[in-house]
Amino acid sequence: MSAKEQGADATQNRWLVIPRTLCFVMNGDDVLLMKRAPTRRVFPNRYNGVGGHIEHNETPEEGAKREILEETGLHIEKVRLCGIHNIDAGAQTGILLFVFLAYTTDRNIVGDEREGTLHWIHKDMVQSLDLVEDLPQILPYTLSMSPQTPPYFAHVSYDDQDQIQIRLFQPEETRL
Repeated sequence: MSAKEQGADATQNRWLVIPRTLCFVMNGDDVLLMKRAPTRRVFPNRYNGVGGHIEHNETPEEGAKREILEETGLHIEKVRLCGIHNIDAGAQTGILLFVFLAYTTDRNIVGDEREGTLHWIHKDMVQSLDLVEDLPQILPYTLSMSPQTPPYFAHVSYDDQDQIQIRLFQPEETRL
């Protein structure tokens, strides 16, 4: 199949998404979270994982590793895909978010404080933080996944009162 036969130019009346990563780096029972800078347009003063846009020449895993290195200075050899979110925030384009867990024995982080400040937080304490709005639901679920659990899927949207709605789907073989 040629590149033209892929149909990538057939965008009229199609749902288009921006690919991004969200990474939770673990060290023992601690998860690395970023408290976003108050000057940031997206999620100011809130705690989130690290991540960002996937470049056109990257796989989601490569994008996750690059973003972790850029935002924390940590070299991660292995990341694990935990979930994929299709996010409809009411705009003409949406976000396709790949959620990863990564593990490190290195706690020496180097962050760019223009983005925010990095903090190692014990996993039992994350719910007490001012988290980005979907993290109270997805972070505990992600952190509790066994290595054998296949990635989950989620559809994220907002209701008429602009409240987040998350529909979480486990793969068929894990459903009861």
